[in-house]
Amino acid sequence: MQYWWVNQNQTYKREVPGGFLWSPKTRADGAKNPFYEYMREVAPGDIIFSFCNTHIKAVGIALAAAETASKPGFGKTGINWAEEGWLVNVEFKELTNQIHPKTHIELIRPHLPAKYSPLQNSGNGLHSVYLAKVPLQWPRFSCS
Repeated sequence: MQYWWVNQNQTYKREVPGGFLWSPKTRADGAKNPFYEYMREVAPGDIIFSFCNTHIKAVGIALAAAETASKPGFGKTGINWAEEGWLVNVEFKELTNQIHPKTHIELIRPHLPAKYSPLQNSGNGLHSVYLAKVPLQWPRFSCS
């Protein structure tokens, strides 16, 4: 089992209620993007933390491996994304007590990966990141 962090500022309202993650397969210029490539590594039973507007708002469990799928209707969001991408079905549960990682960044920072981190050292999200791996030894903290 792996743990994943998905930055969903643009897609949260569609993906979490819809029960899925979706990304293009490549960047608009055709180059590979590690944050899209990670979609292919998600496996059934993996845990996914959904980050939106500076908070972890939902937690999900992957129901299946990624499959090729057409871009869902995101409205104006993703207008430059390819029509074909990766889709992962996820059962999400929205959190009553959302977690604000920036509040706990002193605990989190030592566990952030040096490469392909979902957060800046300050605790702010990285807009260029979609899906990132979360270390298995993540710190424990209160959600109050």
